[in-house]
Amino acid sequence: MRGCDRPLCEAYDVALLDLDGVVYVGQRAVPGAPEALAKARAAGQRTAFVTNNASRTPGAVAALLTRVGVPAAEQDVVTSAQAAARLLAERLPRGAKVLVVGGMGLRHALYAQGLVPVSTAAERPAAVVQGYDPNLSYGLIAQGAQAVAQGALFVASNGDLTIPRGDGPPAPGNGALMQVIRAATGVEPIVTGKPERPLHAESILRTGARRPLVVGDRLDTDIEGAHNGGADSLLVFTGVTDPLAALTAPPRHRPTYLAADLGGLLVPHPAVRRDEHGCHCRGWSARWNGTEIELTGEGDPYDGLRALCAAAWRSDEPAKAAAVAPALARLGLA
Repeated sequence: MRGCDRPLCEAYDVALLDLDGVVYVGQRAVPGAPEALAKARAAGQRTAFVTNNASRTPGAVAALLTRVGVPAAEQDVVTSAQAAARLLAERLPRGAKVLVVGGMGLRHALYAQGLVPVSTAAERPAAVVQGYDPNLSYGLIAQGAQAVAQGALFVASNGDLTIPRGDGPPAPGNGALMQVIRAATGVEPIVTGKPERPLHAESILRTGARRPLVVGDRLDTDIEGAHNGGADSLLVFTGVTDPLAALTAPPRHRPTYLAADLGGLLVPHPAVRRDEHGCHCRGWSARWNGTEIELTGEGDPYDGLRALCAAAWRSDEPAKAAAVAPALARLGLA
């Protein structure tokens, strides 16, 4: 946890934004997200929208963003399908056949890299690429498994076990679906989406970012992906991660900054001061008292959460939920 004496939209040239749970949920914008992004852009920060979802083309994602009040063009979107296609293009000759176990997002990305999408193992593809598609059939998965068993390179766009749904519990994601081919063949796929480095590298290449800020709501994809890419990160609490999960996170899941929502791009972030009495952020102080963290003070609850995180993250060993829950309850963020 670090401080920044300028608004993050001024300190970082490009915000690499996750979509679901950050900018929108389903077909609706996260409250305040369009306004916050408009102000960040007005302050000079460029925005790119980085998604693990390989089913939609960048143009389709840009159209959805525009409909929910966040104007975007195709070139503003970076997908795991594009990262997968680039990895394949680097390893295969131009014109090589790639069996697509997925949707149009993957096919468009392969065409853009000079590769030829196919649908059957009988066409002897050099590789198989799998990405999320809600209409994925058993027959296509079986073709992919056959090609991998015959020696085709196996690449997966991302390993997310679930995907969010605005109207209920999460649904199975590509990480769950790719286990079918993995289990049938014994072959581990090369994964290109968050938190692996290929998608972060693709984002930097397409945006030319010199000081990027990864913005997300998931610790195991967005924040870990920022760590793997050597970038700073902002965790927002408009999606799947709650404050307790942040407090009990292992080192690779700990963000540089945290905020309630994308309004966190528009403000400076206070530093946490540490001394022999504990961790202090503005009006709050947190210190270990035996097996629990004791929190005292008053003010903005997110300043209190920053102090709590600094205390909870004092070692590489994740803090126990029981050690932080009473202090978190005092903030009203439990």
